[in-house]
Amino acid sequence: MNNTRRRILQGLSTLPLAGVLGMSPWAAAATELRISHQFPGGTLTEGDFRDRLCRHFAQELAKRSNGTLKAVVYPNSSLMKTNSQFSALRKGALDMSLVPLNYAGGEVPETNIGLMPGIITNYEKGAAFRNSEGGKMLYNILADKGVLLVSWIWQSGGVASRNKPIIEPEDARGLKVRGGGREMDMVLKEAGAAVLNLPSNEIYAAMQTGALDAAMTSSTSLISFRLEEVAKQLTTGREYAYWFMFEPLMISRMVYERLSHDEQNLIMTLGAEMEKFALDACRVDDNEVAKVYVKAGGKAYDLTQNTVRRWQDIARRTAWKDFAARNESCAALMKAVEKAL
Repeated sequence: MNNTRRRILQGLSTLPLAGVLGMSPWAAAATELRISHQFPGGTLTEGDFRDRLCRHFAQELAKRSNGTLKAVVYPNSSLMKTNSQFSALRKGALDMSLVPLNYAGGEVPETNIGLMPGIITNYEKGAAFRNSEGGKMLYNILADKGVLLVSWIWQSGGVASRNKPIIEPEDARGLKVRGGGREMDMVLKEAGAAVLNLPSNEIYAAMQTGALDAAMTSSTSLISFRLEEVAKQLTTGREYAYWFMFEPLMISRMVYERLSHDEQNLIMTLGAEMEKFALDACRVDDNEVAKVYVKAGGKAYDLTQNTVRRWQDIARRTAWKDFAARNESCAALMKAVEKAL
């Protein structure tokens, strides 16, 4: 553990003076945190699990702090635009956000590891990433940039296609595809596709107009954005997947460090608890998305392990190589990640 991580986490085990004296650690005036995300809004029990996760987090935050630490959830980019959230976290202009980490790739190149094809191929590897050398390096990089990871959430991705399914790499040739990140785009280009960059909440309109033939996104987004209405071919990630999307719940370090030790501890404790909720929901959605597309008159296809390896081979000679060449930090991070493969 380096100095950055040690400084941030050191206080979590330190009992504040109020606790020593028998006073309530929640005696201060109420604090309200704003949680922003791009996904459709719902309720505690219905809708996109990422919205539900944020709402459960907010509910437990208020309950366990006796109402002195609260959070308000702003879904569907209603508080600020999707691509502005990471920068706002760094500046302390936004308190918390659940957003695909690779959206910050233009600002912090290392965050592209969050959609690096071929490094996470199942949920077991996703769960192990947090405590791996690569996971610790990523935590420290983000902390130095002013953002702290609260919940580590990896979800497998699938491909929705208007007409032709994308299963093998050669299936992408000649199609206009949304890969979702720089590294996935490189793999698609190598496979012969033309890539289009846009947030997941803009996929529907692009496919509806024919500007987009296929889109890669998480299983939950494939359901939440009703893409089965404009795409009839689905490649799922429920058995094997050549890419997983890292969609963490994050907090501004500037905001976090203004909170008391007890408040910091509560946030990180709840964040860890939410990870099981996310994992269970991801697995459900991986299976549910196939049912949704078949019910809508489409077809669902699963990947084989050999197919995943072919996509991984392309990633190794393109995306991985390019990522490692961006700067010394990216090179070190890629090297650490490859050790765990």
